[in-house]
Amino acid sequence: MSLVSIIIPYFKKKNYFISTINSILNQSYKNYEIFIVYDDKDKDDLNFIKQVKKLDKRIKIIINNQNVGAGESRNIAVKACKGNYVAFIDADDLWLPKKLKKQVSFMEKNKISISHTSYNIIDEFSKKISFRKAKNLKYKDLIYSCDIGLSTVMIKKKLLLKNHFPKLKTKEDYVLWLKLSKKGHIFYSINEKLVLWRQTPNSLSSSILQKLFDGFRVYRTYLQFSFVKSLYHLLFLSFNYLKK
Repeated sequence: MSLVSIIIPYFKKKNYFISTINSILNQSYKNYEIFIVYDDKDKDDLNFIKQVKKLDKRIKIIINNQNVGAGESRNIAVKACKGNYVAFIDADDLWLPKKLKKQVSFMEKNKISISHTSYNIIDEFSKKISFRKAKNLKYKDLIYSCDIGLSTVMIKKKLLLKNHFPKLKTKEDYVLWLKLSKKGHIFYSINEKLVLWRQTPNSLSSSILQKLFDGFRVYRTYLQFSFVKSLYHLLFLSFNYLKK
């Protein structure tokens, strides 16, 4: 049974975090380790996180000296991971009980390096808002629309040793997915809703201006498109986001 390393950046998510941790501890697949990366220069929640650690011996804490962001926090944790696979989950999202079991089985049966699943979107009160259907994605698909939920992704650790999350406030995962897909890696899908992705008010992921700014940087800085080509792709990215 393959070891799965689970990475959770933590920044002021106390209201949701116990539910997130319990959704992991309730997985039917049991061979995993959990890395909580405390990414807050304010240490008010640190005692809370240390109490969470006592829930299970598989939980480990990494404490950042300063706030470096979710992407860099994941990069730091990857270095400590011992698993064959790495799974990501944000500190306010939830996994359904068979998420890990079905994903590991799917990847090993099909001998693939990356997978993602369909997911439901919920609000701050855990009420369903909508859903996203997963599909197999290549670079030509991702360049116009990011249809991958970070908390649904499982990836072989070896791919993350040379491919890192960039220093962006949002869309840091999108840049990594583009980088990997440009190298020929396919994001294979499990068309089953195995994750609940939480959308909360005032979060970075819900900030339209931040999304537009970082979306432009994805194309202009990281893909090195021209200014006009970057605006063109940002228009398509925004349009596809609004269609969902």
